[in-house]
Amino acid sequence: MGGHDPIGRSVAQRMRRAFTLLRPGRPGPVLVEIPVDVAREELPGPLEYSPIKPVRTAGDPDAIREAVALLSAAEHPMIWTGQGVLYALASRELTELAELLGAPVMTTLLGKSAFNERHPLALGVGSYATTAMAREYLERCDAVFAIGSSLSRTIFVPAMPAGKRILHATVDPCDVNKDTVPDVAILGDAKLVLRQMIDLARDQLGHGGSAKRQQAEAHVGSIHDSWLARWRPKLTSDEVPLNPYRVMGDFMKSIDPANAIVTHGSGNPRDQLVPIYKSVTPRGYIGWGHSTQLGFSLGAAMGAKVASPEKLVVNFMGDAAFGMVGMDVETAVREQIPILTVLLNNSAMGNYENFIPKASERFGTKFLSGNYSEVARGLGAYARRVEQPNEIVPALEQAIEATRDGKPALLEFITREEPDMAIG
Repeated sequence: MGGHDPIGRSVAQRMRRAFTLLRPGRPGPVLVEIPVDVAREELPGPLEYSPIKPVRTAGDPDAIREAVALLSAAEHPMIWTGQGVLYALASRELTELAELLGAPVMTTLLGKSAFNERHPLALGVGSYATTAMAREYLERCDAVFAIGSSLSRTIFVPAMPAGKRILHATVDPCDVNKDTVPDVAILGDAKLVLRQMIDLARDQLGHGGSAKRQQAEAHVGSIHDSWLARWRPKLTSDEVPLNPYRVMGDFMKSIDPANAIVTHGSGNPRDQLVPIYKSVTPRGYIGWGHSTQLGFSLGAAMGAKVASPEKLVVNFMGDAAFGMVGMDVETAVREQIPILTVLLNNSAMGNYENFIPKASERFGTKFLSGNYSEVARGLGAYARRVEQPNEIVPALEQAIEATRDGKPALLEFITREEPDMAIG
């Protein structure tokens, strides 16, 4: 390709520009529009194009020093973790810094799985539904280090309590001073920023194991134990129709989270599962949110299985969500994408009576009906309807085995409406 090939030269330049915009900073879509007449042209020679390398930036050293000084001086620091840590592949650095500082870690809904939720410093998720550990420590802490998060105000994250020292590290300058005004702002890739902070904190604090960390772990552990005791009766309930928490409790006993990818639908399945399920590996949970379109988890699970065929991929969804996208089970069957769908069928759209009370009372608008396992079976998937508590584990084992044999599976659990969630 030379000076006599303006089309080839233009295509190469625009694709180079598109990938340059696509990869650095906050990930996002880029549109390349090709006019029809250009698309019909033949290239007279080869397209001389080489892939661009992503560009990453570290944080301002002065801001890094100020942030580490504030966190080191804080009596009860905590870390607020967003999805930027996942995109930066920075979970190891996040854990290292948390242990050095003795700072418990909360993840946002989108950032869930960035930190091992079985770690003694794990606070779990802060979302529309929030763990007691995250809620309590937000009140207790005196300094919050937000990394890889926009700190946007939304119903899908807890409110930031007043009176906290806030340190905000983000790759996107549009996040800074948007909804939350930080004491220290850092612009940079999460992995590079965390490494800078680790190196400086290690010089100041040593190699961890500090009294601050031990105290923080003990405090978080005590809250976790009482919180789990509050939910244990539901996680082990023998009631019929099934309690959805019993399904989730048995599910957690039946899988290895290190070798699974779990995601959720919107509404009640999301808000019940997100705080309860403990992710242990990065991207072992797809916590999508800030939107509530019913049925998204089915497509998300298929995409995750194609990307990680060696993993057990599971999506939790409700009956209303299946009503929106259930026919796409046929896609999984046709394309041989062996995911497991856990369908929680409570024959209702949960809590809709609060928004459409008259329509629900007069016309039963919130109520649904259907045998969705029969639908999935008709589409070619392994399917089973489960109504008794002692059937849950055997059904899960058989469905998981079906996915190992290469067949998509759907388990329809007949559940009660469960309004009790970790909200408020």
